[in-house]
Amino acid sequence: MLRLIQLRDRSGRRMVAAAEDDTPARRIKGADSCYALAMAAMEQGRSLRDLASELASDETVDLRAVETEGRLLPAIDHDDPARVRLTGTGLTHLGSAEGRDKMHKAAAAGAATDSMRMFLMGVEGGKPQGTEPGCQPEWFFKGDGSCLVGPGDELCSPDFALDGSEEPEIAGIYIIDSAGNPRRLGFVLANEFSDHVTERQNYLWLAHSKLRPAAIGAEVLTGTLANEVRGTSRIVRAGETVWEKPFLSGEANMSHSIANLEHHHFKYEQFRRPGDIHVHFFGTATLSFAEGVKTDQGDIFEITAEPFLLPLRNRLARAGTRSVAVTAL
Repeated sequence: MLRLIQLRDRSGRRMVAAAEDDTPARRIKGADSCYALAMAAMEQGRSLRDLASELASDETVDLRAVETEGRLLPAIDHDDPARVRLTGTGLTHLGSAEGRDKMHKAAAAGAATDSMRMFLMGVEGGKPQGTEPGCQPEWFFKGDGSCLVGPGDELCSPDFALDGSEEPEIAGIYIIDSAGNPRRLGFVLANEFSDHVTERQNYLWLAHSKLRPAAIGAEVLTGTLANEVRGTSRIVRAGETVWEKPFLSGEANMSHSIANLEHHHFKYEQFRRPGDIHVHFFGTATLSFAEGVKTDQGDIFEITAEPFLLPLRNRLARAGTRSVAVTAL
């Protein structure tokens, strides 16, 4: 398994390191970003693994020291944040409907909610066996690259938010090649941060609740995602763990296949513009909010999962009040 990690060296320069399986990470020559490395691989008609192996130097990188020193970067980014799209799918994991259904049950007066119906449609048709696509999932837009933060960065909730809570999950990283074809670099550990109180008030406000920053780890796992991913999500407050729970991902724990989620995102031509980056969040079934936890400013969200080497930690912050007025031009 090839791992690609974006970071800064001690002089502050951007760099990429690569590690094959359990070998030490080594600096990649001639590439200061995963995007640049991936673009070079596509232009040369080569795999990321082959090109990274050729460009790997003898300089090793101590990833634990890099993490401690705060030099990790998000696994993917672009000089122009508008060329990065953050999107996601919900109700994709077995058990993911339970928390959502609780939020909407009262409004449905005992009837099956739209969320539960969407979930059951995925259970029945989210993993097609033939060549035809399966059931389309719930889909949402989170923002562009300006909303993306990396390990150690703050997750800043806007001043009007009613909640800011974690969503531990896996995201896919994609670049659109020169012919308009999506190419998957790999998978990252992610926190698809959301406002669940806003969503709970009315499920039609889901779109509003998702327009928040999101965090991804520094480490891209290339190749195929393990069928079962086991991790832990926790909230640390003033040095003490106030909530902790395992979370599961991978197709063994999902009601949709990853290929089906990818199909229903990239079937839209507007999402196949050459050179664009897509970070697509695959969903989760584990939320502290569903268990009555209220987050506080300063809380640390910590997400770990095998086979990722590095944890994803982010502090909850809140933006200052800003007045926005529209005026005639």
